[in-house]
Amino acid sequence: MRISSNSSFERGLGMMQQLQVALDRTQQQISSGRRLLSPSDDPIAAARTVEMRESLARMEQFDRNGEIARNRLSYEESTLVSVNDVLQRVRELALQANNDTQSPDTRAQIAGEMRDRVDQLVALANQRDGTGRYLFSGNRDATTPVSESNGLFSYNGDQGQRLIQIGEDRQIADGDSGAAVFFSVKAGNGTFATRAAAANTGQGLLGTSSVTDRSQYDQDTYTLRFTGANSYDVLDSGGGVVSSAAFAPGDTVAFRGIEFSLSGEPAAGDEFIIEPSRNLDMFSIVQDLVGVLEQPAQDDQSRAALHNGVNSALQNIDQAIGQVLSVRTQVGSRLSAIESQAETNGSLSLTLQSTVSSIEDLDYAEALSNLSLQISTLEAAQQSFIRTQGLSLFNYL
Repeated sequence: MRISSNSSFERGLGMMQQLQVALDRTQQQISSGRRLLSPSDDPIAAARTVEMRESLARMEQFDRNGEIARNRLSYEESTLVSVNDVLQRVRELALQANNDTQSPDTRAQIAGEMRDRVDQLVALANQRDGTGRYLFSGNRDATTPVSESNGLFSYNGDQGQRLIQIGEDRQIADGDSGAAVFFSVKAGNGTFATRAAAANTGQGLLGTSSVTDRSQYDQDTYTLRFTGANSYDVLDSGGGVVSSAAFAPGDTVAFRGIEFSLSGEPAAGDEFIIEPSRNLDMFSIVQDLVGVLEQPAQDDQSRAALHNGVNSALQNIDQAIGQVLSVRTQVGSRLSAIESQAETNGSLSLTLQSTVSSIEDLDYAEALSNLSLQISTLEAAQQSFIRTQGLSLFNYL
């Protein structure tokens, strides 16, 4: 087989160029620290890294979302702690005012502090987060949640909750509406409430109440009417008598799956109303209690009205405190969920980063070994090329 000198030259030159290109590529890999210098180096691996980098970007966004939700929920938690403190103080003041040793002047002082506490509650309900958005307006976070006009309190937000994505398949609410926190307090014991009629002339005092059999309680409104000092009838909303009994101070009145205690000395004709719990707002609960304390209590009848009013308010305040505790529990659960999801996102991000690194990053030991081999091979090829090109028949003539 005959090989021309020109073909031999071109083949040798082409071989050295290929070796030079491979050497240059290895040097670029070492200088960049990357195994893949372009998608064409490994299209399948490049596509996988693109997908994983998109996943990493989503993880970073989820973490930012979680931080936003955490900050807002922390503001809410701090505000609810303050609301609870105010309600606890109002409860203490109510217990003080319910003592017969209090004078009209001291009760007026207590009522004055309670008025200040109402204003404090409104200010807390209208609290903003660190970005200036209202905490308790629902989705209408630019609207002042609570306003007061002529002694009536109104909620101006909506009942929505903004859901924030903190994981691939997980969303978290970053707050609670004022309707859920401040305007959904169940009156009485949470199922039904008792109150004395304003026209009562006796000294009957309502006490604790409870549901003994929910299957029997039909949520009707009942009236307990004293037919004499020592006897009473219980009438339903239609005026029908559902129970009649003799009475002694301290007795527990029980019918239709509910019961409540009644002490003191009611007079004939006195009435006590038993009705399903309705939603109250915290501000009116305290304000109505102020109105009770401002009424004169100078005889047995007015003192009984005072005690019944305060006892009813104490039940409502306890329900409000329970409401705040319930919301705080939900907030705490969300904060815990954010922490848990952040850990999950962090673990997933590390796995993704490790996988991307294993695909893209260079094995320096292997690359340096290849570089040394490629340099040696290129040098040998160059030497061989030079010697081969120097061969000629004329050297032997």
